[in-house]
Amino acid sequence: MINVLFSAPDDDWANYQTALEAAFAASGLNVALSRDHAPEDTDYIIFTPTGPVTDFTPFTRCKLVMGLWAGVESIVDNATLTQPLARMVDDSLTQGMVEWVVGHTMRHHLNLDRHILAPDAEWDPVFPPLSKDRPVTILGLGALGAACGQALAKLGFPVTGWSRTPKTIDGITCLSGPEVLLGALSTAQIVVLLLPLTDETENVLNAQSLAALPEGAVILNPGRGALIDDDALLAALDTGQIGHATLDVFRTEPLPVDNPYWHDPKVTVTPHIASVTRPASAAEVIADNISRGETDEPFLHLVDRQAGY
Repeated sequence: MINVLFSAPDDDWANYQTALEAAFAASGLNVALSRDHAPEDTDYIIFTPTGPVTDFTPFTRCKLVMGLWAGVESIVDNATLTQPLARMVDDSLTQGMVEWVVGHTMRHHLNLDRHILAPDAEWDPVFPPLSKDRPVTILGLGALGAACGQALAKLGFPVTGWSRTPKTIDGITCLSGPEVLLGALSTAQIVVLLLPLTDETENVLNAQSLAALPEGAVILNPGRGALIDDDALLAALDTGQIGHATLDVFRTEPLPVDNPYWHDPKVTVTPHIASVTRPASAAEVIADNISRGETDEPFLHLVDRQAGY
C-alpha cells in the first residue's frame, strides 16, 4: 500500500479526491489517499502552500512532495523541506495560459477596446498592422512561456523570448542573461511576463526596463504580481510610455478595492484567472510521478532549489 497525504484546503480535497482516486486506479497503483496519514507512514505528499503541512521534518519516509501549483516561491525556501519537490506541469494548465495570453495579445494587437468600449457613435476606421509587424517579447521560457511564445509565433508575431539560462525553442528568438534583458525589451510592442518569482526576477519590470520599451508598449502579466514595480508601472502609464497593462496577478490578492489599478483607465484587471490546475489532468501527472517513484525512474518536473524554480 502506498500512503499519499493530501495537504491542501477543504475545497481542493472536494475537487481532487475523485480525480486522484481514478488516476491511481488507472495507473494500477494501490494507494491509500488520505488527509491524515501519520508523518512517519507517508510515502508521498500532494501539497499546496495553503494546506496544513508547513514542517516536513517528521516525514522521514516521504519520497516526493508534489505541488498542485506551477509556482513554488512560497515553499522553495522552506528549510525543513529536504525531500525532492515537483512543481505542477500540466497540459490543461498550459493550454489555459496559452488561451489567455493569445486572447489578450490579439485584443491589444487589433485594438478591440477602441470599438467595444467606444462611447460615441463615431465611424473612424483605423487599421491595425499585421501580426508580422507587431514584435512580442516573452520574459520566461519555461513550459508556459515556451508554449505561449510558439502559439504567437504560429500566428505570425515575431517572438523574442528571454530567460535566465540559454534556451533553443522553435519559432522563438531566444536570449538569455541579465546583460541582454533591455535589448530583449527594446523592440517589444507587447510584453508577456511568465518568469518564476525569485530574488533575481522581482521587479524585473521597473523604471529602467519600462523605459527601454517602445513608447506605448502593452504589458501582459499572468505570471507573478511581484515581477512588476507597481509604482514604476503606474508612472509609465501616466506618461504614456506604457500604453496599457492587462494584469492577472498582484502582490496582494484579492486586489484591494482602493488599489489604483482598479481606477486607471489604462489598466485591465483580471482576477487571477489566466490559468488553473485542472483536477483530472493534474491527477494524471501526480499518478505518473508516483508510478516513477515506485519503479525507481526519475521524477518529472523537479524543482531546482538553488535556482528557485
